[in-house]
Amino acid sequence: MAVEDRIIVPLDVSSEEAAIALVEQLPQVTWWKVGLELFVSCGPSILSQLKERQKRIFLDLKLHDIPNTMAGACRAAAGYGVDLLTVHGTAGRAALTASFNAVQEGAQAAGCPPTKLVAITLLTSLTSRDLAFDLKIPLELPEYALHMALLAKDTQLNGAVCSPQEVEQLRQTCGDDFLLICPGVRPKWATSGDQRRSRTPFEAIKSGADYLVIGRPITAAPDPSAAWERICQELADA
Repeated sequence: MAVEDRIIVPLDVSSEEAAIALVEQLPQVTWWKVGLELFVSCGPSILSQLKERQKRIFLDLKLHDIPNTMAGACRAAAGYGVDLLTVHGTAGRAALTASFNAVQEGAQAAGCPPTKLVAITLLTSLTSRDLAFDLKIPLELPEYALHMALLAKDTQLNGAVCSPQEVEQLRQTCGDDFLLICPGVRPKWATSGDQRRSRTPFEAIKSGADYLVIGRPITAAPDPSAAWERICQELADA
């Protein structure tokens, strides 16, 4: 896989106009992430706009609800022809199974390839202290992330979202066919922002990540195109 096809850039803006402006500013980007803010703001229209431009879509809605509700949402999302969709692993086995089955149904009804369904293991804004003291989960953070990934694999999901700090262990345990997507990726020359478990792009790829989600180091740079090229070059030279 080419380096540039492994980087997903988030459209973390609040309007369709701003999103399309960013897409047109970075025509070399193949993968775009549509998250909650943008999807709630403008709905599926943004997905149509991206597909018209032959872009690949990571619909990062992090669905978490009862099985029937999640299945309905996943069925609808698959009908839009998005490439990747996120659900929370903590929704549980029944919800993950229902979601996976619904994605197949939605894609088949729409006549498009099945959306790949991936589970959130643990948000990269959370730390070991948050897990222990706030969420009262009596597992070490790497063990918890692995447990969530194995639950996703056991329920036939295509992969998981994890921080770069856990990706090596997940790759070794879940195998090469299990997609691993890493947010919380920051070049050394960028600030970490609200990511608490970050690594550099090279470190994440070397550890076993398939895709990297890199936002503000690119989109908030004075020259987003130059920042994108710099990251791609650093990965190519590594």
